[in-house]
Amino acid sequence: MNKIKSNLQNMVLVLTGSALICGGLLAYINNLTKPTIEAQAEKTLNEGIAAVLGGNAGERLEEPTTVKRTVDGKEQTFVVYKMQNGTAVQSTDPNAFGGNLKVLVGFNTEGDILGYTVLEHAETPGLGAKAGEWFQKGQPGCIVGLNPGEKNLTVSKDGGDIDAITASTITSRSFLRAVQQAHLTFKSNTDANTSATAQKKCDSTCNEKED
Repeated sequence: MNKIKSNLQNMVLVLTGSALICGGLLAYINNLTKPTIEAQAEKTLNEGIAAVLGGNAGERLEEPTTVKRTVDGKEQTFVVYKMQNGTAVQSTDPNAFGGNLKVLVGFNTEGDILGYTVLEHAETPGLGAKAGEWFQKGQPGCIVGLNPGEKNLTVSKDGGDIDAITASTITSRSFLRAVQQAHLTFKSNTDANTSATAQKKCDSTCNEKED
């Protein structure tokens, strides 16, 4: 059996063939694992929503709503999850110490914070990474039970009502900005729905009068 000549053309063919085979295998494996990964992601999300809404979110009232708002001159994306026992809002601040800091915040109908969880961060372990615990109920910087529309949710160093994480003021500012923006998104979404409901009710009443 003749050996394949070791020249540039044959090497390119072998490498191309190997790349195609590897690519095909990766695509096959991805298709096999995709449903499992999506199911796990959905499970994690539902557990997170339940956690920020006091442990019992109830049924989902409607499909998640993606909201785009301009914050400090940049367009940011928020996701609103309306549940039977409250509303959860996913919010991201891009100015944390390590980059993006993404949170999920739960609100009751009045806009009080029921709970939160940090979904993503790249903060320093032992310092900024404490954001997931520092602002929880019973902790030094507790925000649970507060209403961002009534309390000054900025760090005390900036004249606010919240104690920053020790040696992590930048992370604390970023976290609180994400929470504030989550509340503004919750409020704007709620006000919009209230106005739409009122308009619908008004239209119905007006039509009845016209008949």
